[in-house]
Amino acid sequence: MIKVNAIGDACPIPVVKTLNAIRELTGPDVVETLVDNEIAVQNLTRMADKKGCAVKSERLGDREFKVTITVGEATLSQSVDTENVTCELPLPGKKNTVVVISSAVMGHGGDELGTALMKGFIYALSQQDQLPATILFYNGGASITCEGSVSLEDLKSMEAQGVEILTCGTCLNFYGLTEKLSVGQVTNMYTIVEKMTGADLIVKP
Repeated sequence: MIKVNAIGDACPIPVVKTLNAIRELTGPDVVETLVDNEIAVQNLTRMADKKGCAVKSERLGDREFKVTITVGEATLSQSVDTENVTCELPLPGKKNTVVVISSAVMGHGGDELGTALMKGFIYALSQQDQLPATILFYNGGASITCEGSVSLEDLKSMEAQGVEILTCGTCLNFYGLTEKLSVGQVTNMYTIVEKMTGADLIVKP
């Protein structure tokens, strides 16, 4: 059994920690994750269900929950038994995925929440088995690749793994950020259009 302590961790860290624990397993086993909110329980349950793992949860206290994920070993010839279905992780593919970020915040509403959501999105993106080929930043999103951004570490990690990170030069100039670019390269609108039209999949948070 592998025990994961995700108490106090913001989304999507509990899921990422649990997935990493599953990857460490060398055979049928159990991963037990502690979290402090029901949303995290739901996220872990959906992840386990999606991967074909048996999952159960229990409340240990007012702000403490335990999610137990059973990683089994079954074959197609056996009867379907959710207690013993193999939990398989997807293998990295070669799809040309382009992520487009046009704002420093994710969604519409309060900027504080939107900033936190965007930080969480970029972190979750950096933890995927299949990383995007390119991440494009333009308009308000240009600030995310610049000095002081809370996402620089995650972006630099992805760049080191081969992800192309491009920020609109016109946007950097407009916001006075040209000298503050801290990750990736400067690009132009022609290249942005070229990357988007040549993509197999475009993801826009």
